[in-house]
Amino acid sequence: MSDPAQPPSRPTPDKAGFVIALGLAVLAVVVGLDAWRLSAMPSYSAVGPAAFPAIIAGGLGILAIATAIEALKGAEEERPHDEVKPILWVLGGLLGQIALLPFAGFSIATGWLFAATVKGFGRGPVWAHFLAGAVISFVIYVIFAKGLQLSLPAGPIERLI
Repeated sequence: MSDPAQPPSRPTPDKAGFVIALGLAVLAVVVGLDAWRLSAMPSYSAVGPAAFPAIIAGGLGILAIATAIEALKGAEEERPHDEVKPILWVLGGLLGQIALLPFAGFSIATGWLFAATVKGFGRGPVWAHFLAGAVISFVIYVIFAKGLQLSLPAGPIERLI
């Protein structure tokens, strides 16, 4: 039985939750300011270029408030520790894609991102997933660049068509 003389202990606020809430609030302000800047531009319809950024900023603001409220309640259980190796694989995939895009093109760079992300999730050989990712990315490139006339970075594979 519990001791009636002792008051129930209040959970301590979750500091990590407050950091996440602050990050969401900052992101909401940045997106909101950008939406406000876009609203000054002329628009030819009722829904201008600021509509969706404003909705996203509002959603981020709501998420920031909800996260802060949850952080006030405190962490109920211990969080699992992050594994660094998978995070580094995904981060390496992103950085590799950024580095490869200008000269290797969309298919190769995105194939690398796909392979590194799959490796980060603990699946199969990198080379096989790189090939699968490059083929899928090439199909996406053809659809977007040729079918929709959008400009994506072209590399040696894309220049073949």
